[in-house]
Amino acid sequence: MKRQFAMIAVTAALLAGCARKPVEVAAPAPAPVAPVPVAAPLPKGAFPGMKIPAVLADGTYPTPNRNLTESAKIWHLRAALNVAALACRGPDEAVIVAGYNAMLAAQKPVLAKAEATYSAEYRAGGGDWQDRYDDSMTRLYNFFSQSQSRDAFCEAAGRVLAEGTSVPGPMLASFAATRLPMLEQPFTDFYRAFDAWRGTAVQPLPAQRVIFASNGAVPVGGSGVAPLPSAAPAAPGLQAQLRPVTQPPLPAAPRPQLQVDPGALQ
Repeated sequence: MKRQFAMIAVTAALLAGCARKPVEVAAPAPAPVAPVPVAAPLPKGAFPGMKIPAVLADGTYPTPNRNLTESAKIWHLRAALNVAALACRGPDEAVIVAGYNAMLAAQKPVLAKAEATYSAEYRAGGGDWQDRYDDSMTRLYNFFSQSQSRDAFCEAAGRVLAEGTSVPGPMLASFAATRLPMLEQPFTDFYRAFDAWRGTAVQPLPAQRVIFASNGAVPVGGSGVAPLPSAAPAAPGLQAQLRPVTQPPLPAAPRPQLQVDPGALQ
């Protein structure tokens, strides 16, 4: 009996020795969840299917303000500020109009010389240079009249005009070279925002590629130059030919009258 109890005790001891403590097994880490891309919002004033210039290889957008001579930069600056004086409305409207008129008076000789030199550049190209010049000016006014960028453009124009009257005449060319990009940035920012939105669309919409030059817009591929988005009606003196994207081409109209302030420039 004692021997039997001894065997039982030994067996119990062996079993106790063989028992192992429970091993804590760490739960597997959850698989990383890929972030869900957030679609860029449709920019204010944009609509699906609208046409904008295609981004260039260097990441910039073609505008009417590329590859300009010194005189052209001055005249394009004046055109941009002219649009601001005509189109900007709101609390700063009176300030912008007053600033524009003050700049015309202060820079009258320089502006008159720039316009004469710029038109002479077209005249030197021969042919029907006046039509080419007028077409170029119409595209320029249309560009700065795009309503979807109006608020940011008017803000930039106000800053530029605040400086314009105090710039010495000989420095107006360098002033125009640095301020013209500021005035066109609201429009290229809109293009970039629209492209960001379009990049998240299920079916990206093709863009008409347009290269602007000082003597006109040259379409590359496609069926023609894509019209710019509709803008606020131009003043009668400008007679800019603005037309919606969905409308057929308008019949030929008289050449735009660009001397908005004849008393200041003549």
